[in-house]
Amino acid sequence: MKERIEICLSGAGGQGLILAGIILAEAAGIYDGKEAVQTQSYGPEARGGASRSEVVISNDSIDYPKVIKSDILLALTQTACDKYVKKLSKDGILVVDSSMVKEIPSVPAKIYQFPITKIAQEKLGTKLVTNIISLGIITGLTKVVSMEALKKAVYNRVPSKAKEVNEKALLLGFDIAKDMKLKEES
Repeated sequence: MKERIEICLSGAGGQGLILAGIILAEAAGIYDGKEAVQTQSYGPEARGGASRSEVVISNDSIDYPKVIKSDILLALTQTACDKYVKKLSKDGILVVDSSMVKEIPSVPAKIYQFPITKIAQEKLGTKLVTNIISLGIITGLTKVVSMEALKKAVYNRVPSKAKEVNEKALLLGFDIAKDMKLKEES
């Protein structure tokens, strides 16, 4: 792992990105024993407005808690993609929800496209787990945190009545990433 990994999870209010950032930071900081900080920004609208959660993970002390250049950018909406891709590092990773992001910007980063919202609705019957599927994909592709740490953090943070669907969502995200990695290797 690089000394400092900067992650931006972006989309719209109601997509669970703040929770996703908290889960990712908890996985890194509590269960993987790294330094981690999470910050968030969202519009005044409860749902539909801009939403962003930033997570910085490091092996050493974190002296600045904000993302300067994203190593990993998750964009769940076109607006978020357009706005935050400018802060993506040249050798970064862009993960977009292709069911929501139709115009992929030309960037020197590695780009992964998955219809995450569509998969959530079709395979699990709810869009509410798009954030958890996304975390599974990001972790499966980048190993930014261990899968075991992420599982523990998800189970710790989601409501007990939603544990089963969130567990399925997380495993689905891991599987999507694994399939993508296998395709890259062949």
